[in-house]
Amino acid sequence: MTKKITVTDTILRDAHQSLLATRMRTEDMLPICDKLDKVGYWSLEVWGGATFDACVRFLKEDPWERLRKLKAALPNTRLQMLLRGQNLLGYRHYSDDVVRAFVAKAAVNGIDVFRIFDAMNDVRNLRVSIEAVKAAGKHAQGTICYTTSPVHTIDAFVTQAKVMADMGVDSIAIKDMAGLLTPYATGELVAALKDALPLEVVVHSHDTAGVASMCQLKAIENGADRIDTAISSMAWGTSHPGTESMVAALRGTPYDTGLDLELIQEIGLYFYAVRKKYHQFESEFTGVDTRVQVNQVPGGMISNLANQLKEQGALNRMDEVLAEIPKVRADLGYPPLVTPTSQIVGTQAFFNVLAGERYKTITNEVKLYLQGRYGRAPGQVDEKLRRQAIGSEDVIDVRPADLLKPELAKLRGEIGALAKSEEDVLTYAMFPDIGRKFLEEREAGTLTPETLLPIPSGNGVAAPGGEGVPTEFVIDVHGETYRVDITGVGIKGEGKRHFYLSIDGMPEEVVFEPLNEFVGGSGAGKRKQASAPGDVSTTMPGNIVDVLVKEGDAVKAGQAVLITEAMKMETEVQAPIAGTVKAVHVAKGDRVNPGEVLIEIA
Repeated sequence: MTKKITVTDTILRDAHQSLLATRMRTEDMLPICDKLDKVGYWSLEVWGGATFDACVRFLKEDPWERLRKLKAALPNTRLQMLLRGQNLLGYRHYSDDVVRAFVAKAAVNGIDVFRIFDAMNDVRNLRVSIEAVKAAGKHAQGTICYTTSPVHTIDAFVTQAKVMADMGVDSIAIKDMAGLLTPYATGELVAALKDALPLEVVVHSHDTAGVASMCQLKAIENGADRIDTAISSMAWGTSHPGTESMVAALRGTPYDTGLDLELIQEIGLYFYAVRKKYHQFESEFTGVDTRVQVNQVPGGMISNLANQLKEQGALNRMDEVLAEIPKVRADLGYPPLVTPTSQIVGTQAFFNVLAGERYKTITNEVKLYLQGRYGRAPGQVDEKLRRQAIGSEDVIDVRPADLLKPELAKLRGEIGALAKSEEDVLTYAMFPDIGRKFLEEREAGTLTPETLLPIPSGNGVAAPGGEGVPTEFVIDVHGETYRVDITGVGIKGEGKRHFYLSIDGMPEEVVFEPLNEFVGGSGAGKRKQASAPGDVSTTMPGNIVDVLVKEGDAVKAGQAVLITEAMKMETEVQAPIAGTVKAVHVAKGDRVNPGEVLIEIA
């Protein structure tokens, strides 16, 4: 049996999330929407995933306003989003009232199709989202996060799909976020799903291993109804198969998409130019890499790990981290590597390698995971590690959100008058710190997006790493570590040279003039290095999230005294000895480095 294949294009969400760190701005989306709306896509993925975070954190755009503008500009095309089940768009589980409110507002503002997944494939974490989508009269797409392990079998995936069908989903998506599918495995899984259920099956596969287009063809031959693609100028590698390529491949066959190939090619030329604007966010780790079939690390996760290792001056240890990730994943019961579990596993592997000892530091998120706070692990976790992490605390076996009290009213009270709408309250709910900062800056009229480096034109002076390409340095000055990115944009022949200089991610445009001497700072005020038994320090650079003790407090050995954050993961810092807090040298928000004395205990 053959049939027309429909297409969801990811150009406005996952394509630039996979290749350009989710940095595409709304101003570069709207001019092409008229043509996108005429293509005839089944849907356009435009929202969710990391776009909400990037809008608020880096672009200083209201993500809700982006959605409304896209809905107005794309009146004839379904708009689709990626929703992390009970996690919504954040990194923790939210109470049911927040989930229902978020879905309702997303529907009102323009989302027609909700692709709903849980990082653990724990279907209990999908129920409330599915109910909310159906209550809003929208399309609920239940999602299988595809991965491979001793416990991930076709029978297990089919069982999950049947449970989601019983919950009322309208279609099933196979979400291959890491590019682990192979062509024949894809055909087998799709055939099994189509045989078991009367629902449409959609295949979403990243091309990290270079085989995604073959996977999609095998899926189609075995009954798949829809494929996810990306406009070719932002396709392939850690993105998706090119739309034009798949449309051309199926053209004139019984599976013909019926899409206008010439029009899509025009759109591709537009995004070819747009991509250049975001050249500073390109990574060398977004191309085809078959190592994913061994280490199972999604491409976006690899590029993040690369940046984190650069910040530590340890990029040469990437292979060690990639080798450690499957080991941590096995210890944790083989979770699929997708947000937030990819960050949880990747960060713990990162700590294991850089600390030189496995699980010397265990992140708070790993502790919560091992306690069952993210849901049921797919396989058996390492019980020794669990006890090391949570001690005598109980492991929960209920749906994690069952333990959460309604919190929407509390969040509404916390953000107060800064929130001008219920959407603003939900922005704060997703990301309390950066959400509040965004709303404060909006109130003050000081919202300023991060600087985009000029597109290399061939007329400027070449930067040290090549014309227009940032050269990155990790510099230690008097015990302080800085990451410095320098991009040259000067004009040949001038006595001055203009550069963009970014220090720890804060960009400035500066002008360098020849000087005979540079005098560094005195280093006054820097923290001393730990030497006494009661000196509390960290093993990783990061930020202080919370200080749990004050001067004069009595503490026990092993008691948590600080919480630090690095790479979006929180870690407790414990007292090395029992005693009395003699001095506290840090406050919430401070940047700290390894070996510095943060608290003194005597």
